[in-house]
Amino acid sequence: MIISLIAAVDKNNVIGQDKDIPWTIPGEQKRFKELTLGHTIIMGRKTYDSIGKPLPGRNTIVVSRSHHIEAERCTTVTSLQDALQTVQEENEVFIAGGGQLYAEALPYADKIYLTVIDHEFEGNIYFPAFDWQQFDVTYEQRVETSLYPYTYYTLERKQEK
Repeated sequence: MIISLIAAVDKNNVIGQDKDIPWTIPGEQKRFKELTLGHTIIMGRKTYDSIGKPLPGRNTIVVSRSHHIEAERCTTVTSLQDALQTVQEENEVFIAGGGQLYAEALPYADKIYLTVIDHEFEGNIYFPAFDWQQFDVTYEQRVETSLYPYTYYTLERKQEK
């Protein structure tokens, strides 16, 4: 199974402000949909609450120690380990936030799909710092827009020799 983190960050690794994403970038949302459609996404309860429902065409696993989510195509577990145990037969799963779950999942990440937005936003939730040297950049695409230019990256963890 490939464990992938998928996130959009600003220049300072901000991913959120309280319960909201501080930007709306249609191209970035389109990439998220294209990559995750037909797969399982794993997210924390606060991230799920900010979306408000399971995303169409995907199974959702919500990690929460205190709440149980009742929704179609949605499962609640109490830990990242339980979530990964649930999906061990799948080819690729996506960790989709928030900051705490990204930090917990980062050591297990085989891939990171990262959109870096060339702007600084106000925020209090961050994508964890990581060593880019541990990954190969296998895809990079610059997108120039009038609103906020950004770059898509796909990073794959280097294999130990």
